[in-house]
Amino acid sequence: MTILVTGARGAVARRLVALLRERGLDVRAGSSAPGADVVCDLSDPATFPAALDGATSVFLYASPAHAGAFAREAARAGVGHVVLLSSSSVLGPDAESDPLARSHLEAERALLASPTTATILRPGSFASNALAWSRAIASGAPVSLPFPGAYADPIHEADIAEAALAVLTDPGFKAGGPYTLTGPESLTFAEQIEILGRVLGREIPIRRIGREEWKAENAAHIPERYAEPLLDWWESCDGRPAALTRSVEELTGHPARTFATWAADHAAAFAVRPA
Repeated sequence: MTILVTGARGAVARRLVALLRERGLDVRAGSSAPGADVVCDLSDPATFPAALDGATSVFLYASPAHAGAFAREAARAGVGHVVLLSSSSVLGPDAESDPLARSHLEAERALLASPTTATILRPGSFASNALAWSRAIASGAPVSLPFPGAYADPIHEADIAEAALAVLTDPGFKAGGPYTLTGPESLTFAEQIEILGRVLGREIPIRRIGREEWKAENAAHIPERYAEPLLDWWESCDGRPAALTRSVEELTGHPARTFATWAADHAAAFAVRPA
């Protein structure tokens, strides 16, 4: 049994590789970056044959550009099972028009059209999205939020990795899914920041701003075509608690980790930095 884990630089993939190796399984960490076990650039189909050669299972990040080519090559290589890390955004009413959701939807469709057995994991909001506030929090500046009352279902990346471990290694889960994965709590952005403040032992101020000001502040790393749907999504969640699932507990055997646990695990990212 050889498991190819793509996107090996990602937080979920790194944890998954470590968990698989702890079990003594044969793992091949694939990435476009130097230092991986094998080159697997999801934007370059020419890297797929070597990466998939001899693999029996794959953990795949949703990358729509060449998802069809990857699925076809996986089938040719004799891969028996692919676990796709997708997103619960595909369940939204505007999934077809939302570029963020559509990219995951296209990857799902490409994989499900292949003869290879597939399991889809659909996490909701990654708790690590809070790292977007780390620079402001570390500098003591207010966190700028257009919708502080927007709810999310923050899930720890460790729980996603453990869910992937379960469906990759337990034959009973292979035919299951798709699995919608959430954290154990529905929390507003303001509540998440309050929890971060308690973990860090200091109050974190919030500054409410408008959509245009938020887009201007984040223009360097969030293109307009993604910023608008993201803002629309937050607005739709403003004052509306997120629906939660027990899929993490069903797959891993333990309750999903709380946002407070995630905050404690990543407190160093928010520590005050010298001027």
